[in-house]
Amino acid sequence: MAETVIRPTLKFVYLGYFLVIVVVVGAVLAFTRFPMPSAIPSSWQPWIPWASLVLLIWPVRRHLRNRLTKMTILDDKLRYERGFFNRSTRTIPLAKVQDVTVYQRIGQRLFDVGDLSIETAGEASRETIFNIDRPKEVADIINECSQRGIAQGADGTTLARG
Repeated sequence: MAETVIRPTLKFVYLGYFLVIVVVVGAVLAFTRFPMPSAIPSSWQPWIPWASLVLLIWPVRRHLRNRLTKMTILDDKLRYERGFFNRSTRTIPLAKVQDVTVYQRIGQRLFDVGDLSIETAGEASRETIFNIDRPKEVADIINECSQRGIAQGADGTTLARG
């Protein structure tokens, strides 16, 4: 099986960018078309519309966080990676996957997005990747790979779940 990479969707990030652009354009138009209140010093007035660009921090932060999170399905394991400066990688053998759950809030269902939670036996037994596209299809792929890993070992011998 080829390597399959799953990343959080950018649909909501793009929506955030769009909303920020609408606010910035609205602020620029409002401050160029209407007179400024006298309480604001005249030296600050040219900077006020551009201060709304600070709102870009929100979608840019979300964009970076989404691009720095990924789950990779390999032949016999899942690799979950996140972070930039502090990188965290967890490798989960597919044979150890006990439960794959998809959570979808109403807004996520509208965009066919959801949170995928994978549970294994052990101490840190749950990993969740948020806002992925087509989460049910991904869950089916993971379950199928997990069942294949349980039914047949790496050396081709038949294994039993135990």
